[in-house]
Amino acid sequence: MKILVVDDNPDILDALQQILEMDGYDVVATTDGRKVLHMMHAEHPDLLLLDIWLPGCDGKDLCRQIKQQESSCQFPVLLMSAHRDIQQMVAQASADGFIQKPFEMKTLLTTVAGTLKGSHPRGTGRTYLPLA
Repeated sequence: MKILVVDDNPDILDALQQILEMDGYDVVATTDGRKVLHMMHAEHPDLLLLDIWLPGCDGKDLCRQIKQQESSCQFPVLLMSAHRDIQQMVAQASADGFIQKPFEMKTLLTTVAGTLKGSHPRGTGRTYLPLA
């Protein structure tokens, strides 16, 4: 399974990449939120881990955009933030769940695995389709 990770903090991005790769995931990472849509189409990831606060790009708006397109509306997106109102932001962006920063490795891996299996917190049981 391939995961696209987007965070403007290179240290967090590196930590996420190492944790996910140690658990057997292929990881594609970027600090530039403006590249996300292109990377999704080029890399065909199975999941997007997306920071909410990105320079030049709002992660919530980007998630909403992904969820509004017919070709990607069922694509799983987990938002990441240290903001205390992240659950409300997840609902507003139509994301599939969230990773609260700072995160525990076990929580990160459990949330990622559950989302990929379709048992994410929103419990829709959707089948995820890759982007066309």
